[in-house]
Amino acid sequence: MTPEWTVVLPYYNEADYLAATLRSLDAQTLKPFRLILIDNASDDCSAEFARAQAAAMTNVEVIHLFAEQPGKVHALEVATPHVATPFVAFTDADTIYPPHYLATAAQAFADGGARVVAVMATDVTDPADGPAALAKRRHNQRVSRLWPRQTHTGGFGQAFRTRAYLDAGGYAHRHWRYVLMDHEIMERVLRHGDAVYPFDLWCVPSPRRADRSRVRWTLAERLLYHLTPHAAKNWYWHRFLGPRLARRRLTHLNLREKTWAEA
Repeated sequence: MTPEWTVVLPYYNEADYLAATLRSLDAQTLKPFRLILIDNASDDCSAEFARAQAAAMTNVEVIHLFAEQPGKVHALEVATPHVATPFVAFTDADTIYPPHYLATAAQAFADGGARVVAVMATDVTDPADGPAALAKRRHNQRVSRLWPRQTHTGGFGQAFRTRAYLDAGGYAHRHWRYVLMDHEIMERVLRHGDAVYPFDLWCVPSPRRADRSRVRWTLAERLLYHLTPHAAKNWYWHRFLGPRLARRRLTHLNLREKTWAEA
């Protein structure tokens, strides 16, 4: 059976979380799928963990890649030529995905038809059926209906129709080299169709990044993002926000910083 899904997972020094993340992907009810693992020049034992865990997976076609140039966007660019299935899901190495994750995303694409080019997951705390998690899942549904042409989740939980992703240019350094890359790409993908946020599509990222000062936009920048119509979003990202992030040196390389390990 030919896989319809590719799962892309870049990693850099993630030995503490990577095995658990891969086990959660191996437990998916939707199989087979292709898994692209990109080592972004780790200097711990992450690559060894990745290969050992991947070797134990069943009904998963694993591709191991190496991205020598530091930075998540470079790792994702290395993966792009290997994405050849109709759908692609982007995941993070420190996030747990429930067994129904890919199946729920696939159903959302089927229900939405060709107009739906992106299916987005909500990040929740564990347990996913606890009050805080349920409230956030409901919140994302509400705001995604109020602002359907904006982004309400991060790169840990993005799934695309591959054709729309590639037509939008994909994750690429030439398009965007700063933080908020998961939001910027949505501006390009949404030119090709709609995004949906299914209530039952969720994942559990690690809570360890408490200090987000090196990867965050300001309140004023975020408010303007919400107020800018989609037709003007290209101006917002490339004429307004990009130069401001450049002055503050908020590039995608900041995502490599392990601030919790320094505490």
